[in-house]
Amino acid sequence: MNYEAILPKYLEKLLAGDRIGCRNILGEILQTGAPARTIYTELFWPIMTEVERLYRNHQIDRLTEHMATRINRTLIDQLQSKLPRGNPNNKKIIITCADDEPEELGAQMCSDLFESEGWEVKFLGGGIPNDEIMTMAGALQPDILFIYGTKPSAAPDIRRLIDDFHEIGSCPQMRIMLSGGVFNRAEGLWEEIGADLFASTVMEALKVVLSDRRAQPNRRQRRQGQTKTKQIEEIMTSQ
Repeated sequence: MNYEAILPKYLEKLLAGDRIGCRNILGEILQTGAPARTIYTELFWPIMTEVERLYRNHQIDRLTEHMATRINRTLIDQLQSKLPRGNPNNKKIIITCADDEPEELGAQMCSDLFESEGWEVKFLGGGIPNDEIMTMAGALQPDILFIYGTKPSAAPDIRRLIDDFHEIGSCPQMRIMLSGGVFNRAEGLWEEIGADLFASTVMEALKVVLSDRRAQPNRRQRRQGQTKTKQIEEIMTSQ
């Protein structure tokens, strides 16, 4: 399957709001027997990333971004049932994200693919207060707390959440993974605010959690004032 040839055709129909055209392209791909997991990673993930880039660079407006995201989400909802179901691996993950539809789409795809790999997934979506996330994590004792698509303005709040987990110690074996949003654009920021793991894509995230080298919680003491405040401010002004 030549996804490089399909991507521009799908993107054109997506940005035009052509729901039927997008659905037909997905149908044609499925008729070839392409695995659903591959469609997630080779079609929907790069398309989602490109839509985000176009909006951030003011090449499409908010209406077009929302319309494209809704179409993608509808098709992914249909595709999710075609993902294989791996044997349960006795691993648990909580996935949350920024409070906006494009970020929820990315977090949803992460949830679907982790579940397909045998993880027990709790997908919270966006807009969940830190104290409620901490309460759920304390009760569930997950292996991973995955935070996707953080906006620059929310980075300090993520830092506070990480600090609270480290100080309270309610989930001593839980690792905190960051992905997407400001953490994809500010190199090393995830380490500076005290997270344990980072992945730029869902494909990388699945690999990172299996890596023995990076599988232990980050117990180092982060020095105060080490967050890349200037870098965050620069990214915020570019939005």
